[in-house]
Amino acid sequence: MKALRIAATGMQAQELNVEVISNNIANMRTTGFKQVRAEFQDLLYQDIRRVGANSSASGNIIPTGVQVGYGVKTGATARIMTQGNLQQTGKELDVAIRGEGFFSVQTPDGQTAYTRDGSFELDANGNLVTLDGFQVQPNITVPNNARSITINREGEVQALLDTSTTPTNLGQIQLSRFVNKAGLQSIGDNLYLETPASGTAIDGTADTAGFGSISQNFLENSNVNAVSELSDLISAQRAYEMNAKVISASDEMMQASASIVR
Repeated sequence: MKALRIAATGMQAQELNVEVISNNIANMRTTGFKQVRAEFQDLLYQDIRRVGANSSASGNIIPTGVQVGYGVKTGATARIMTQGNLQQTGKELDVAIRGEGFFSVQTPDGQTAYTRDGSFELDANGNLVTLDGFQVQPNITVPNNARSITINREGEVQALLDTSTTPTNLGQIQLSRFVNKAGLQSIGDNLYLETPASGTAIDGTADTAGFGSISQNFLENSNVNAVSELSDLISAQRAYEMNAKVISASDEMMQASASIVR
């Protein structure tokens, strides 16, 4: 009975849907996290009576036909790259992007990765790094005699050195954007990699055309909406239960057919 296999694909799809939702909920407090949504597609159809075929020798056309689907499959797990709320932290090395763009960082294997997580720190050499110690690109080094650090909307980093009252320019935080930012590959640690689907990174200066501005002392929260996630979780659970009910009903029908044969 095809219904067993069809319902099984439905249960598998909703199982994945729940896994995606649970990951969203687990990352509600992850800085710069972007919500993921599972998207599904129907499988191939069996044409029992093909639509548009002739129904007689005189050329009459079948208007609808008879098709039976074979279930559902996962088409994609799309990442929703909308802006998260900005939260003030008061920490001078915390920065958030308001609008388009990603920070560029260099991973230990030499790759360039991208992130919306601006919770930066200084390493032992004064380099601006992520929480995992990956250097922000282009590299910015803060001298050990810096008294305070200021980062403006354009990403320009300045510091007061020693007793000087005139800020010293230490460098510029650049931003990168993509034609299809949803096509970036997530590798964990709040990092993304460029892919053929995302297109090549377009580098530029914050607060210029096409790029967002940088806000110091702020971090971007996750864009996950708890209410919608819980609502989707309930819907996924009910869909799973209904598919399980189909399997149970199909089993009862097969059992009834078997009893007739006996």
